[in-house]
Amino acid sequence: MSSSHALHRDKQSWDYIIRSGLAGGIAGCVAKTAIAPLDRVKILFQASNPEFQKYSGSWTGMFRAARVIQKESGFRGLLQGHSATLLRVFPYAAIKFVAYDQLHNLLMPTRERETSLRRFVAGAGAGATSVLFTYPLELVRVRLAYQTRETTTDPSSSSSKPFRPSLRRAIQTIYREGDGLRALSTSPPPARLTTAQAAPQSFLFTHFPVLKFYRGFIVTLIGIIPYAGTSFLVYGSLRSLVYDRPPGAPKVKRSAPVDLSLGALAGLISQTVSYPFEIVRRRMQVGGLVRPGGWVGWRETVVDIWKTRGFRGFYVGLSIGYVKVVPMTAISYMVWEWSKGVLGV
Repeated sequence: MSSSHALHRDKQSWDYIIRSGLAGGIAGCVAKTAIAPLDRVKILFQASNPEFQKYSGSWTGMFRAARVIQKESGFRGLLQGHSATLLRVFPYAAIKFVAYDQLHNLLMPTRERETSLRRFVAGAGAGATSVLFTYPLELVRVRLAYQTRETTTDPSSSSSKPFRPSLRRAIQTIYREGDGLRALSTSPPPARLTTAQAAPQSFLFTHFPVLKFYRGFIVTLIGIIPYAGTSFLVYGSLRSLVYDRPPGAPKVKRSAPVDLSLGALAGLISQTVSYPFEIVRRRMQVGGLVRPGGWVGWRETVVDIWKTRGFRGFYVGLSIGYVKVVPMTAISYMVWEWSKGVLGV
């Protein structure tokens, strides 16, 4: 049996898949933990939390917003929702990197078969697969990060206090939205959506309440295709260009700093391409706080963003997005490569 067939067989084995998944999961958790405080602020900006909108739109705004959170809730406030993040990120990253390995091996079993289109398809397929299996945890994470205050029970009082919801309460609240129970959110929703009638799809929520955990799933699925596809395309192409030198050319030694740099560039480009989808997704994910009994559709969300903020509304928070995603992607790829070496993948 040829070495290429042996390699193909090895990549289909459970031993390889488990090791590959473990490497991916570790990479995802390390990267997400490194940028967790920035992630909290970014979600507040993207979802148009009224209390923090005044800080969005500038490089200094994210630091001022983080200072406010730290002052009111301590450092734990900057990590609000991170427990749900890690619960989601480990399986998400594990599935994503395993899926990419398998799709890469299927579409490009040899170096001669590697093309930009195949790299993009493998990356997009890996991203879509991981989102499908882990999206409910992503929704819970966003809800935990979005919530900042809890209203008093006195309707005549407009005061509120800092609030740090638990993971269990967030799950229960999402499941019961539209059942006559008070929603978690206390922030006043946009006026246009406050008076809107429940969408027809609320029938689905009544009979299939688990669908409440998939608010914004379609736009997320659409958005992950350019993001994951571009990320793996850029990283794979650059890595091949740097390391796979033609005969006679000086070789570049594989190293963490090089992987870090290539991952950073991949994160920068993929974030720019996919960011509008992320804005729409965040707004839809907190839609249950605005309209508990039904969907806030993607068309309605797009129109609302355009009317209120124009083209720039689809890129609000992009600066903090760069500050967050570029190092996160860089660390993720670097730790992935390191973990694969340690685990013998």
